[in-house]
Amino acid sequence: MTAKWIVLAGGSGFLGQSLARTLLQRGYDVVVLTRSPAKRDTRINELYWDGKSLGDWAAHIEGAQAVVNLSGRTVNCRYHARNRREILDSRLDSTKALGEAIAKCRQPPPVWLNSSTATIYRHSIDRPMDEATGETGATPEAKDAFSVEVARAWEKSLDDACAPATRKIALRTAMVLGSARNSVLPVLRRLVRLGLGGTMASGRQFVSWIHEADFCRAVHWLIERNDISGRVNLAAPNPVTNRELMETVRRVCGRPFGLPASRWMLEIGAFLLRTETELIVKSRRVVPGRLMASGFQFCFPHLEDALRDLECRIS
Repeated sequence: MTAKWIVLAGGSGFLGQSLARTLLQRGYDVVVLTRSPAKRDTRINELYWDGKSLGDWAAHIEGAQAVVNLSGRTVNCRYHARNRREILDSRLDSTKALGEAIAKCRQPPPVWLNSSTATIYRHSIDRPMDEATGETGATPEAKDAFSVEVARAWEKSLDDACAPATRKIALRTAMVLGSARNSVLPVLRRLVRLGLGGTMASGRQFVSWIHEADFCRAVHWLIERNDISGRVNLAAPNPVTNRELMETVRRVCGRPFGLPASRWMLEIGAFLLRTETELIVKSRRVVPGRLMASGFQFCFPHLEDALRDLECRIS
């Protein structure tokens, strides 16, 4: 490896692979920690990690330029007891293990970026939520108590880690729009092409989002800046309502009409698809206050531009 490498935990998903490519382009070597190491890219060193235990992988933390943790079981599932436990444990265990590895280093990484979620902010239609003035907490209407509990425990685990020489950042990430098959945008496109891409529930709930390229650029920005720590919102500066989101997806896909789905229809659909309506009905009106204040420039601040760029990659 070169003198600069970054350890990317949980980096085998679509977002991790996109971030790894960006970091390679920026001149870093990349070490990916994953349960399923493979030769997806010969330039990337993939190592086995169970997401909770120390092992040989920990040697790569020593002297690394940064650690980025994207680990965590998907929340796109039913929140029964087993899935709740796995969602919480996968986040806390991976954060704790990375903290222990960093604590053992003679030359610890200068910065540790750990995933969190924009869902930590309260259900908000009335005003945007930034890091300075945003209110965190659950709202019965959004059925988000479990998700907020997970987010708070996740960030506390990062705070509690003993890493005094390492700058720690919790990435409060919004919905990331990407072109990969296992990202959310292809799902929305399929709904629209089937004529089902209308307004969901009231349509007034806000959707915070970020283009995958801007997510990767923001992570690199935070690695390079040594004056930012704590909570950082990774979201485009212009959240939209669900109604606007679906209208824009239809327009980009050339579908003028989509059947709407009421709240009760979403409940039935979520049950059949083994997911939760919270992912749709909660209003996430999150804005990137600290990124904007630091001078970060978004390539895709507006939804339609982001969707048209991604549509070219998918088509």
